[in-house]
Amino acid sequence: MSDAVKFGLVGYGTGGRIFHAPLIASAGNVEFLGVVTRSAERRAELAAKRPTLTAFDDLAALKAAGAEAVAISTPAATHAAVAKEAIGLGLAVVVDKPFTLDAASAQEVVDAADAAGVLLSVYQNRRWDSDLLTVRKLIGQGTLGNVRRFESRFERWAPDRQVPAAGGGTLLDFGSHLVDQALLLHGPAGRVYAEIRGSGELDDDFFVAIHHVNGVESHLWGSWRQAAPGPRFRVSGTTGTYIVNGVDGMDHQEALLKAGKAPSGLGERWGVEPEHGWGRLYHGPTSAPVPTERGRWDTYYPAFARAVRGEGPVPVDPADVVRNMAVLDAARESARTGNAVRL
Repeated sequence: MSDAVKFGLVGYGTGGRIFHAPLIASAGNVEFLGVVTRSAERRAELAAKRPTLTAFDDLAALKAAGAEAVAISTPAATHAAVAKEAIGLGLAVVVDKPFTLDAASAQEVVDAADAAGVLLSVYQNRRWDSDLLTVRKLIGQGTLGNVRRFESRFERWAPDRQVPAAGGGTLLDFGSHLVDQALLLHGPAGRVYAEIRGSGELDDDFFVAIHHVNGVESHLWGSWRQAAPGPRFRVSGTTGTYIVNGVDGMDHQEALLKAGKAPSGLGERWGVEPEHGWGRLYHGPTSAPVPTERGRWDTYYPAFARAVRGEGPVPVDPADVVRNMAVLDAARESARTGNAVRL
C-alpha cells in the first residue's frame, strides 16, 4: 500500500454507498480515506458500515488529509460544479454518470481538467458488464458476421416509482449507459430519433434510435413502466443473432452490490454469471448457449489509480462521454420536435 493512491468519495447516498464505496475499498492499489458528506444520517451509516473511514465536511478537508483523487457520486445536477471544485484543488476526478446534464456543461468540465492538468474520467461502469463483454467478444470474433441491428434495453416494472428531479430523468439515468455502450460497439452516430414519455424533463420511458456512421442501427429502450421487459440484448448480424436476458434481465454485479457483496470478498467468483443467465446464439431454427464473459466492474478503480501514477490511460476517456451526451441532447430535441436530428 506504500504507493497506493489516496482516494476519497463525495456523496454516500445509494450511488456512493452501494456502487462506489465497495469497489474503491476493494482496489488493491487504492487507500480509501473517507467520504465527504455533511448529512448526519449518511455519517451515521458510514460509521456503522465502514468505521475505519473518515467523514469530511468538504473537499478542502479531504484534500488536506492527503487525498490525491476523488469519486463524485452526488445528484446529477451538481456533478459539474463539484467536479470543477475538485479540479481546482488539483484532485484527479472520477464523475459518476450521467457526467453532467448536457454536452455543453460536460465539455466545460473536460476543458477545466485539461487546463489544470489533472486526470478526469467518468464512471461508465457498464462498459464492463458481463453481457456487453460477451457481445464485444462475439463481434470481434466475427461470429455474428456484419452487425446490422443492435437492440439494447434497461426496462423495469416499478409503476409507483417517482423519478427523482436530481437525476435528470430516465433518459439521462439509463440512457447514459445505453448510448455509451452503443457508441462503444458501433462508433459515432450520424442521426438520432427519439420518443420520450414523462413529465417534462423527468421522463420515465424512452426509445432512442441511432443510425451509426458505419450503417449499424441501434434501438435503445429505457423504462420504469415496462411490465414485460424485452431481451437485454438482441444483436442481429448477417450470419447469426445473439439474444441475452441475463439473471432478472441485468448483469449480476448490480445484485451482488445491493446484497452487500464486494470483489474483495468474492475474489475470482466476482462477476461470474450463473449458467441460467447465459445468452444464446441463433442461426435460424437452431440455437446454442454462449458462456457469458466475467463481469469486471472491479477493474475500473485499479485502472484509474494506475493512471494517477502515470502507468496507463484513464479507464474511460471523458471525450467519449461528451459525445455520448451530445447524442442524449439530440434525443431530447428529436422527442420535442418529432424529427430525426443529424449530428
